[in-house]
Amino acid sequence: MLPHAGRRAVGYSSGMPWFENEAFWQTFYPYMFNERKMAAAPGEVERVLALAGVASGCVLDLCCGPARHALVLAQKGFKVTGVDRSPFLLSKARERSADTEIEFVESDMREFVRPGAFDLALSLFTSFGYFDSRDEDLAVLRNVRASLKKGGVFVIDVLSKEYLIPQGATRWDLWPSGEIHVSHYHPLPGWGRIRVEWLLVEGERARHFTFEHNLYSGQELATLLERAGFTDVRLFGSLDGTLYDASATRLVARAVAD
Repeated sequence: MLPHAGRRAVGYSSGMPWFENEAFWQTFYPYMFNERKMAAAPGEVERVLALAGVASGCVLDLCCGPARHALVLAQKGFKVTGVDRSPFLLSKARERSADTEIEFVESDMREFVRPGAFDLALSLFTSFGYFDSRDEDLAVLRNVRASLKKGGVFVIDVLSKEYLIPQGATRWDLWPSGEIHVSHYHPLPGWGRIRVEWLLVEGERARHFTFEHNLYSGQELATLLERAGFTDVRLFGSLDGTLYDASATRLVARAVAD
């Protein structure tokens, strides 16, 4: 467990799945979507488009959050649909893109499907694997496959087993406003799933949240994409299209709906 250093800890525990808890997104929004990460979005979009080889058309941004990438894509002339199940994050997305034409849909990714509608689909920065079973992950990928036009491209980006295994279990970040954010990663037996603990310390107050998600190796993700009906699955070690090898910092897959 994470150290609380004698501070009063406020935990988030309820019967609902962790990703349905709006308090989580509200609490950690300044960390997940700070100015530095927002400013990085245009460059990330450029790299994703180069990797995908898609220059125009309709884009599905799955788990779009506050439109970090959706807004940039729309400004480039793409017709964008952003899907998220968090009302809080969608409210932020609508605020940020008030002067831009983007369709936002509040929906669970296990349920959203729009047959043959998109040229490109994106799932970026580990917005995948939230559910209890890999069968649910497979259902999500099949929905994405069905939502793409023939020849459409899917780019998915996650943290992988190969990257996390050699990393330290606990990480510390100091926010510019003075808060301390502590992350602890605990792989469950078999390395098929990981438990993550986040602790946010603000003065004498500490807020603690624990969540889990499925964890994939490169080969496992490629196999799952093929089972979902994708072809020409390629793995990369970053959004820059680097090799997926020992130097990889992310697991990025590019797959085609054929």
